[in-house]
Amino acid sequence: MRIWGSILAWGVLTTLAFGQPGQCRVTGFGEFDCDVVLDGGGLSFGLPDGSTLAFTLEEAELGSAYLIGADAKPGQRPRELRDFIPGAEPGCWMREDGFEFCAFVFEGEGT
Repeated sequence: MRIWGSILAWGVLTTLAFGQPGQCRVTGFGEFDCDVVLDGGGLSFGLPDGSTLAFTLEEAELGSAYLIGADAKPGQRPRELRDFIPGAEPGCWMREDGFEFCAFVFEGEGT
């Protein structure tokens, strides 16, 4: 039986590493399969359009996300989205403007 595990990030993600298979949901993209990367306390995952969403907590219940374009060049700044608070479900974060994302990883059987 597969068990959903929610993600809680504590830090900033600056590089990509190997991800864990999961399910993500992002405003404007719906729900999709994703590989969730946990690195240095942060998290990131690829979006269906080839861009990347990286998230970090700044305080216990306040975080920021960064959208990195699929065609980003070295030194190019990502689009910063601030003021995320916990969403209605564990593993989900939202802003007052209605933008929300959720990241869940699949835990292995028997764990």
